[in-house]
Amino acid sequence: MTNFDFVMTIATGSLLAGAAQSSEWSGYGQSMVAIAALFFVQLLVSRIRKDHDPFEQAIQNEPVLLMREGAFCEQAMKEERVTRSDLVAKLRDANVLEMSKVRAVVLETTGDISVMHGETLEPVLIENVRGTDQVGRGN
Repeated sequence: MTNFDFVMTIATGSLLAGAAQSSEWSGYGQSMVAIAALFFVQLLVSRIRKDHDPFEQAIQNEPVLLMREGAFCEQAMKEERVTRSDLVAKLRDANVLEMSKVRAVVLETTGDISVMHGETLEPVLIENVRGTDQVGRGN
């Protein structure tokens, strides 16, 4: 989900609530026209995103590495405003029993946090994740 998708969801919900509270058909109609316009803009943006990489990069969030090989990526956590206690809670939620078994923790584009733990990690799982190029450089 992009930032734009999130804004669209909130705006649509707000307009729908306004339509539900309308006491006249004109108010209801205005809300429905506004919702239709938002869906049109959403369609337009999604098509532009699909065809133009620079536009997609401008509005798309990027996955970020928060932890690698059992070590916290402090700078990335600070930039993304993720606290150590929130990350540790997510590790518990993922049934991590040993920090040394954590191969990677990624803040996804949707805002979810993915915890990958076990013996090995396939490199494809962290392709295109910001911060993987800084692994091993005192991050």
